[in-house]
Amino acid sequence: MQIVVGSLLTSYFRVGAGKQLLVLHGWGDNSRNWGTFAQELTRSYEVVVPDLPGFGGSEAPHKVWSLDDYAAFVSAFIDKVGLKPYAIIGHSNGGAIAIRGIANHGLEPDKLVLLASAGIRGENKGRNAVWQAVAKTGKVLAAPLPAGAKRKLRGNLYKAAGSDMLVAEHLQETFKRVVGEDVRADAAHIQVPALLMYGADDTTTPPRYGEVLSKVIRDSRLEILPGAGHFIQADAQSKVASLIEGFVQ
Repeated sequence: MQIVVGSLLTSYFRVGAGKQLLVLHGWGDNSRNWGTFAQELTRSYEVVVPDLPGFGGSEAPHKVWSLDDYAAFVSAFIDKVGLKPYAIIGHSNGGAIAIRGIANHGLEPDKLVLLASAGIRGENKGRNAVWQAVAKTGKVLAAPLPAGAKRKLRGNLYKAAGSDMLVAEHLQETFKRVVGEDVRADAAHIQVPALLMYGADDTTTPPRYGEVLSKVIRDSRLEILPGAGHFIQADAQSKVASLIEGFVQ
């Protein structure tokens, strides 16, 4: 389905019936990758998954966006579609958006689920230095190459360094802005019960992020799932769905 939210054409899907669960995907992801997981929850719930602006079938923002812009978009999407989310489920950057939205943009779910949530900044200064070095090296090495070869080389360098900078190349400046925003202060204002899940093998948003957030979110519970990585909803699909169902019920 498609609607216009603000000035942006927005794609989304909704399946199931019952209390509404709103899913906010992570950076570089889209709603199509959540179809199988959503089916796990449709026995008792309606699951709504939008493509956030710039991803999947949704139009990209016309300017550089921040977490506040994405959170305001989610609020506008809820109003436009006429949703009353009982719970918001945020994965990775979608978790950071959910936290910012609940704290500052009027999102009012009864419960919050954070899956491998991002939003803890400043703890990977070494990695950030590597990204900066990669960016400089990439520009030097790619300078004499054709445009297509430049993009491919830079993409391979960023991937090797563990950066999502070029996952959505058209949103590079937005990515730089978003990954600099810390949500710990926002999390301290969350008043609804929260379930946090992190994969034990996640190197992108490691379990210590969950430990940090669980300490500042007043009514929260942290689950570390062995054998799961960053895409915890795929690596441990049935377990994650079961924990969500138990928490929401």
